[in-house]
Amino acid sequence: MNLRKTKLNLSLASLYSNYQGAKQNTGTVVCAIAASSLILANPAWAQQAGDTSAPATPVAKAGALTDQIQSINITATKRKEDASKVPLSVSVIGGDDLVAQHITDFADATRSIPNISFSGGGGGGNAGNGPGLSNVEMRGISSAAGSATVGVYLDDVSMTAGNLYSMGSAEPKFFDLDHIEVLRGPQGTLYGASSMGGTIKFISNQPNTKVNSTDIYTEVSSTAGGGTNYLGNVVFNKVLKQDELALRIGIQTAHNSGFIKLADPNTTAVIANGINNEDDAVVRLALKWNVTKDLTVTPSLFYQRVKTGDIDVAYTQTLAGAALPKNTTSKTVGEPGKDVLTVPSLTLNYDTGFGDLTSVTSYFKRNFDRTQDGTTVNSSYLGSQVASTIPAIAGTPFSATNSLANVVGNLPSAVYLNNGVTQFSQEVRLLSKPYDPNVSPYTWLVGAYASNQHTSVIDNEPIFGINAAFKTAGVSITDPNVLANPVSAGFPNDNSYYAGRYYHDTQQAVFGEGNYYFSPAFHATVGARYLKASQTFTRNGLYYFANDTTNDGVAHSTQSSSGNKLTPKLSLTWEVDKNNTLYASATEGFRVGGSNFLLPLGYCNLSSANPTSYGPDSLWSYEVGNKSRFLNNTLSVNADLFYINWKNLQQAINIPACGYAYNTNVGNATSSGAEFEIKFKPTKSLVLDLAVGYTDATLSDSAGANAGVIGAVKGARVPGVPKYNMALTAQYNFFVNDDIYGFARAAGHWTGASYGALDSTNPDYQRPSYATYDASVGLTRDVWEVTLYVKNLANNQSVIQRPQVQGTANEVYRISPRNIGVSLSAKF
Repeated sequence: MNLRKTKLNLSLASLYSNYQGAKQNTGTVVCAIAASSLILANPAWAQQAGDTSAPATPVAKAGALTDQIQSINITATKRKEDASKVPLSVSVIGGDDLVAQHITDFADATRSIPNISFSGGGGGGNAGNGPGLSNVEMRGISSAAGSATVGVYLDDVSMTAGNLYSMGSAEPKFFDLDHIEVLRGPQGTLYGASSMGGTIKFISNQPNTKVNSTDIYTEVSSTAGGGTNYLGNVVFNKVLKQDELALRIGIQTAHNSGFIKLADPNTTAVIANGINNEDDAVVRLALKWNVTKDLTVTPSLFYQRVKTGDIDVAYTQTLAGAALPKNTTSKTVGEPGKDVLTVPSLTLNYDTGFGDLTSVTSYFKRNFDRTQDGTTVNSSYLGSQVASTIPAIAGTPFSATNSLANVVGNLPSAVYLNNGVTQFSQEVRLLSKPYDPNVSPYTWLVGAYASNQHTSVIDNEPIFGINAAFKTAGVSITDPNVLANPVSAGFPNDNSYYAGRYYHDTQQAVFGEGNYYFSPAFHATVGARYLKASQTFTRNGLYYFANDTTNDGVAHSTQSSSGNKLTPKLSLTWEVDKNNTLYASATEGFRVGGSNFLLPLGYCNLSSANPTSYGPDSLWSYEVGNKSRFLNNTLSVNADLFYINWKNLQQAINIPACGYAYNTNVGNATSSGAEFEIKFKPTKSLVLDLAVGYTDATLSDSAGANAGVIGAVKGARVPGVPKYNMALTAQYNFFVNDDIYGFARAAGHWTGASYGALDSTNPDYQRPSYATYDASVGLTRDVWEVTLYVKNLANNQSVIQRPQVQGTANEVYRISPRNIGVSLSAKF
């Protein structure tokens, strides 16, 4: 438990008085467990009227110390509601819990939340693993082709883009967050087309117009086999005009030392440490202006820059007669990245009297520049296309080592990828007042949404020294007797491939939900969203790997596609009593189609052109669940069962002859499973959390295999989906003396086996089950807190994925090594 952001001051004397009384009743140490409930309750700081400084004398409030489980308000339905009453499967992690558990990225979060997982971004892992390179899956709805299956939101701003081979989902750092909401199942009614698996919402802390405050957090840690890491942030909340105007400013910087070593390809000697180091910078600004009692204006800006030295992938091959050490790679071209997110937005909230009007105007920009080592995929292939009897040096005797083919095959090559996404969006919605049986049996929400997104991928793939190699051999690089399928342009500046891919996507939608209360305890929800979408896709390709004998290595195509869809939703909710809610729902999910470019016929050995577009796919999800409290509200149980029927899957058809692929619609799948989340407070000083997810996602026919998707046969498991995951957390709180109280926390995370590909020959085909364990202890005095923590306590170094960044079987992605650190925080 982290007490840094508790909003209610309690004098230590009052805490100790309550502790002594409770101790007599229970015979156990009580201390700060009551304060953990206050974090969830989140009342305002007590202070004198008109005083905007941080509160001086803490004041204990009657009933503030409680051993009961507190409720959390979420915005999943676009309305602030008690999470225990919302009729859908949702997991919530508070901002303080993110810090206390040291959950820092998607990989950490997916181990703590039922039925959510991650895979290396793009085409079955071809983009590798690391920040900004992962795709997220929920409930077995996993696809590396076509549009995204999980929506990602920062507050009300969509940061969702299509699945691309060159980058994964946008990953905002877990900084200055009130909480994270993970909404499982189709969320298309309120969140649009690419939420067919679910939606992740990052909810930021908002400016406070009543109280000035300063939050400071620092940590230093050491990674086994790596180096020293640090993180520091500060958040200021300044009241500019009491109850009317406030500014919130947050800044964070971090350095991760990395743990991958680089070895000399000839000797296996380590020549560099921590090549996958990471440096982050985050800035968040938000202004809240209560213009009138009915109108609030909130402009905000989120900026994030992540620079990585390399990807988190090691090699396992043997070099110079010796196996590479663990977490070591050997390559001649580094793979750094720079990922920049910029998200400005303007939110207006107006109370019309009969409903709350909200307008969200936003802009999302992501620039992700990265380098891949292209030596294996480019140079090795090109060397196989060179005539095998040409000596490397003109006029010298030919030999296997003194051959042009051998020289070309071993030249270093880079893949320079410049990715850009920009999106302007506008949403307007009108929300009725909360249900009041004395006013109306109805509540409702209506809204409209529009977005205009541009995505570009610029791909340049030089093979360094190729022109010089052909010149030294005294042969022409455009001679078909020397190089198979040459192009007249040759290799300008040693470039073997250029491609510019440009996507222009637009969406317009109207949506609404209505609730009818047959009684205060029983109501029905009917919702729908009507969406129109269009895409224009332009691709320019040049040089050798864009080769087609019909166009002499110049490829240009523009394709367009469009579609529309109505996605309905129906749910029933029965509040059996104030502590027990049952619900059932049927919801349709949907993602839009898109366009393909024309593949080079000759180079790919195709007899006819590939399809230039692919259609949407959709699913129906059926869910029943309960949200209950027992034992005087000391035990909460959230449980659900689901069944999903997914049709007309968007899948990639790979062409082995040339390495290209195109998307099409083929095959169906089903996914069924359950989620359980249990929280128990057997005593005031002990809190237990258990989260369990189970998913069985399989293809329901062999249509994919018949169309050319290797391994896509009936019964095959959907890639990237662990059959189960589970997390167990225990926290014990205690008093040290009258002035100091603390906590001890332990957590275990278990992830089941899965399949990383449909093709059984893919090295990532079988992914093993694995476990990690974390622990921490902390002490709090006044406004200060210090914590000692360990992540991956057992230093589990299991290989959990085998991404084919270089198209070889030698690449592995391991759990990050053990990390031991200490943090210090304060709130003024």
